[in-house]
Amino acid sequence: MKQHNILFGLDTFGDIPTDEKGKLFSYAEAIRQVVDEAVMADSLGVDIIGVGEHHRPDYAISSPETVLAGIATRTKNITLASAVTVLSSDDPVRVYQRFATIDALSNGRAQVILGRGSFTESFPLFGYDLKNYEQLFEEKVGLFSELIKEKPVTWQGETRPALDKADVFPKTDAGLDVAIGVGGSPESVIRTARYGFKLVLAIIGGSPARFAPYIDLYRQAVKEMGTTEHPVGVHSPGFIADTDEEALRLAWKGFKFMWDAVGKTRGWPPYTREQFEYEVAHGSLYVGSPETVAQKIAQTIRTLDIGRFDLVYGGGHLPASARLHMVKLYGEQVIPRVKELLSEQPHD
Repeated sequence: MKQHNILFGLDTFGDIPTDEKGKLFSYAEAIRQVVDEAVMADSLGVDIIGVGEHHRPDYAISSPETVLAGIATRTKNITLASAVTVLSSDDPVRVYQRFATIDALSNGRAQVILGRGSFTESFPLFGYDLKNYEQLFEEKVGLFSELIKEKPVTWQGETRPALDKADVFPKTDAGLDVAIGVGGSPESVIRTARYGFKLVLAIIGGSPARFAPYIDLYRQAVKEMGTTEHPVGVHSPGFIADTDEEALRLAWKGFKFMWDAVGKTRGWPPYTREQFEYEVAHGSLYVGSPETVAQKIAQTIRTLDIGRFDLVYGGGHLPASARLHMVKLYGEQVIPRVKELLSEQPHD
């Protein structure tokens, strides 16, 4: 399936940046920083800004919809996506209502990316039992798929009260744009195909090529189920600076902090420089100068035949100025260069 019009996005979880003296921003300042970055991305023609949901001390954004609503009022063209909305620990009716509201504020630019969440802090926080991890998502996606039809819904399950001809507002002008974020589960890929939603693969480690079977599975499942096939998206971390050396210096510090912070709760050993350099050279870290990053993104697009690439930026305590500069480099240099590379050697 050859894609011609590739979409390029930037995703953030609201990592806490620093000022020029190394002092950490407050949570409020970090959220405003994300809005400023989104405004710059919009002005540079970046297609998508994705805002993730976390409930941890190392991230500022726990309510992506609220941040996206703020971005909506200051931008004109950029798609406003969650990256992701943890539907398992939320209410599908409220998720629909919040994104329908963002869609209204932005004149149809909202996209909800649903996911189960790679972090589980939201489950005890909102009173959900992790033993119901699979059931919660399956039932709530089913309900959400009915809600987006924007007609009265009758639904019954075990994870929330039943609905009987419930009409939910506000209605949208042209329907909600919905995707599912998948981290590597074949069952999740098939579920996405079954509902006819878009697929966004979170590739955060190892060679991107190893995800090719998941894309093949999605396309085969869509064909067998008779649902709509959409261009597949990929979401991967990285960082861009003027030179490879500067990008590696800043990114290493940021990614080590991020990995080790998560590792403390998951029993991971400390992140090593060897791991970092391997992922930059052979894996799914897109770190370097604009040319280096553009070459690697173009290669991933060709290898996986995807229609969307989102770069997860700002990992760890990076300087706010470096993050804004990265957004500028991505919009002004990386995206045009990737398009140029793909036109020279189109993917099959």
